[in-house]
Amino acid sequence: MKPLGFVIITYNRPDDMLALARNIASLERASELLEEVVVVNNRSTADYGDAERFMASCAHIPFRYIVSESNLGVSRGRNFAIRQGRAPVIVMVDDDAEMEGRGCLTALMEAFGTPTGGRPRAVVSFKVLYHSTRALQESAFPHKRLRRMRALPAFETYYFAGGAHAVLREAIERVGLYPEDFFYGMEEYDLSYRLLEAGYSIAYSGRVVMLHKESPLGRPAAAEKLRMMWVNKSKVAWRHLPAAYFLTTSLMWSLQYLRATGFDFRGWWAGWRQVLRIPSAEVRRPVGVSTMSYLRSVGARLWY
Repeated sequence: MKPLGFVIITYNRPDDMLALARNIASLERASELLEEVVVVNNRSTADYGDAERFMASCAHIPFRYIVSESNLGVSRGRNFAIRQGRAPVIVMVDDDAEMEGRGCLTALMEAFGTPTGGRPRAVVSFKVLYHSTRALQESAFPHKRLRRMRALPAFETYYFAGGAHAVLREAIERVGLYPEDFFYGMEEYDLSYRLLEAGYSIAYSGRVVMLHKESPLGRPAAAEKLRMMWVNKSKVAWRHLPAAYFLTTSLMWSLQYLRATGFDFRGWWAGWRQVLRIPSAEVRRPVGVSTMSYLRSVGARLWY
């Protein structure tokens, strides 16, 4: 079996998907290293004919194009796509992206080396640059200490960029897939804490670079998206962290929601109603001493 398999979910961006398919087909050692490239059309209304024809004609790359029966959202879409494949390393990228450097697949394999601290590495998070400017996309950088960490070529961390990472299939099978009650946002935090609690580590590699075109098409409106992120991050804190972090996360994200939406109090109240239901609806399985020690050692920001 070949080691790598791409998983891509489409969101009404057929031209970008065609460019990504061409990009993958051009990578060095692609036919040698790629077990599959699973592309799931998330019930898009756009015409993917050109992308479909290219993938069908590309004999040396094992493209698999699947149309879902409904819009599954981010987490359910990724889970559906993961279940379609079997490659030991799952490479998760957004459909409005391309990989930079023809040798990136080799660099990715090398990034799954032996980490410090004895924990096996479950995830490698990529360096994400804006496609148009090649500037660092700070929102996709997998650490909150950006100024301190951005110049480092690699480091251990505590979460990963959801649309720019690779994860071991065996680790996913051990701890479970993405949380399917998260339609949009923060699913990578939930999976990260479960992986860390299972004894794995998460790493960032600046040698594996993804170029992101950053299109908003096919995504929720800004206020709705922010509310989902706020509620989901609060769920993550309740499920996996000491109770105090649930309080600080819920409060700080509620203030962030108000600031970012121009004081949308109607959406704010709707968000708080969802957050206040979390303690009675969600099971707490806070991480243990070893995981908290790892989180402190990598400088994790837990309060927000």
